[in-house]
Amino acid sequence: MYTPAAFRMEELPDLHAAMRAAGLATFVTGTGAGLMATPLPLFLAPDEGPLGTLYGHLARANPQRAEPPTCEALAIFGGADAYVTPAWYATKRETGRVVPTWNYVAVHAYGTPDFFEDATRLHAVVSRLTDLHEAARPDPWAVTDAPAPYIRSQLKGIVGLRLPIARIEGKRKMSQNRSAEDRAGVAAGLAESDRPGDRAAAGLVPLD
Repeated sequence: MYTPAAFRMEELPDLHAAMRAAGLATFVTGTGAGLMATPLPLFLAPDEGPLGTLYGHLARANPQRAEPPTCEALAIFGGADAYVTPAWYATKRETGRVVPTWNYVAVHAYGTPDFFEDATRLHAVVSRLTDLHEAARPDPWAVTDAPAPYIRSQLKGIVGLRLPIARIEGKRKMSQNRSAEDRAGVAAGLAESDRPGDRAAAGLVPLD
C-alpha cells in the first residue's frame, strides 16, 4: 500500500484498534487459479505472535479455501472514509489552488493462512466471533442458545481460518497534509453530513 510518511500508521496498538473497529475484512489470496477474495468477519488475537493472529471461517464450499496460495495472503480492513470537497478549505478562498480528495483509514495484514476443520477449534472461533459482536446488545445471543446438534451440523459447513500476521501496514489519511485552517474546515464540513461515515471521519481529522 502506498503510504506517504504523513499518513503512515506505525504503532501496533493503533493498527490493532483500526482492525477491531473495522470488523469485516476482505481476505485475499493469490492462487494458481488467479486472485481470490472473500469478505470475512475476523477477530484479532493480539498476543498470539509478535504482530497478532487473525481468526475467522469460510464456507466449506468456497473455492478459495481449496486453492493453495502461491504467496502471502492479505486481509484488508477498511475504516472510516469520506469524500472531501475543496469548498471546505480556507485555501480555496485564498488561492483557489485546491482539488477534491478522499479521506480514509485502511490496514493491510499479511501472512500465511492455515485452514482447519477440527470441530472443537471451529466451535471456539464461532463462539468468540459471536460473543464479540453480541457483547453490546442488552440480551446477547450465544452459540449455546442454539441446540447443540444444530450447531454441530452448521460447523460441518465451514472451515476455520488462522492467519498469523507476518507484516502489517496502515494508513490514516485524514487531511494531515493540509493547514490547520483547512483541517478545521474539513472537520466541520464532515461533522454536518447526514452520512454516519462522514461524521466518523470528522472525528479523526487532527485539529492541533
